Amino acid sequence: MFEFLGQFHFVKTVLLAIGALLPIVDPLGSAPIYLALTSGLSPEHRRPMAKAVAVNSFFLLIASTLVGAYVLDFFGLSIPSVQVAGGIVVCAMAWSLLNRPESPSLSRTTERSIAADDLSQRAFYPLTMPLTVGPGSMSVALTLGANPEQGLRSKIITAAAHSVGIVIVAVAVYLCYRHADRIVKQLGPVGTGIVLRLSAFILLCIGVQIIWNGLRALLAGVFPNATP
Repeated sequence: MFEFLGQFHFVKTVLLAIGALLPIVDPLGSAPIYLALTSGLSPEHRRPMAKAVAVNSFFLLIASTLVGAYVLDFFGLSIPSVQVAGGIVVCAMAWSLLNRPESPSLSRTTERSIAADDLSQRAFYPLTMPLTVGPGSMSVALTLGANPEQGLRSKIITAAAHSVGIVIVAVAVYLCYRHADRIVKQLGPVGTGIVLRLSAFILLCIGVQIIWNGLRALLAGVFPNATP
């Protein structure tokens, strides 16, 4: 009986992690933006880049889930402050994408400059954070791990279930980014431009919403009786 309950709790926690993280990470919706940010890379570079982003995303999410709350407590930070700061970064990146010039010579110039850079740094910022794992998904991951189960066995099962769920999310990130060129190719040049601008605008709106969520929580702490 206890074994069945443990298995049920494990499966439920895995599904909860996937259901909470996958929609907000949204690798399919981020694929056009990922392709735009890596437009200067050759396919030989873009494939390992997708793997690096997926691996970075896994470690960021698992760290946020397992130890994120303790790290914030150590530095005296709150989730709303992380949301405000992260939302500003998301807005800045989305704004730059919205105003990105559509020049065919841009890709060739970028490819020469990127070839000399450390691709692992670019894989982390901005491709992993804030594009893939932004403040919204990190806040969700923090929330998942904020209330650990009582008992060592339950904590181990919960941590393992969260890890499995995050692995599945990271695999989805890899598959969508790995085949981003095929996804975008189906749209054509005009459709790609439209989807890119629309995705950038949605990303800007997400950034504004994240900032507002953080500000509203901060204001609620200062003015508890106010309902903005």
